[in-house]
Amino acid sequence: MAERENRGRGRRRDERDETPEFADRLVAINRVSKTVKGGKRFGFAALVVVGDQRGRVGFGKGKAKEVPEAIRKATEQAKRNLIRVPLREGRTLHHDIEGHHGAGKVVMRTAPEGTGIIAGGPMRAVFEMLGVKDVVAKSTGSQNPYNMIRATLNGLGRESSPRMVAARRGKKVADILPRRDEAPAETEEA
Repeated sequence: MAERENRGRGRRRDERDETPEFADRLVAINRVSKTVKGGKRFGFAALVVVGDQRGRVGFGKGKAKEVPEAIRKATEQAKRNLIRVPLREGRTLHHDIEGHHGAGKVVMRTAPEGTGIIAGGPMRAVFEMLGVKDVVAKSTGSQNPYNMIRATLNGLGRESSPRMVAARRGKKVADILPRRDEAPAETEEA
């Protein structure tokens, strides 16, 4: 009887622990204060990006009286809010993307092998946790790290792979991708 009861919730928790470990990156910590009758009470807000470095990434924010507790809360929230992003050759994006959230605007472009991650602060953390090796990105809006991360994830959420496009159109992947021998040749003018 005890074994039958144990099969339910405990087993699911064990399966979750066996999943690949996530890497996390602390993006920002903000000290906030509340003025009360006896003085000031300080708290901390943490912004964390979590990913498996193989195409899944998420972010979370946590608030607490102590820094480690705020980071722990943010990490747990980030693991609950993971999104999957298709990557080309496991190293870059399939196509150029624009993302926005509020006043935060970002532009992300594919890059040839060896380029590395050319992106600033919070966007760099997202790409590193996602597992992207080559990308060029620019933030043209808000400098607020919360809005930059949300704008980046907004753009990444709208990325589609050739397989997804082919399935949506009811075609084969080979029909979607251009053939190398049929690429438009540059005309030579004499």
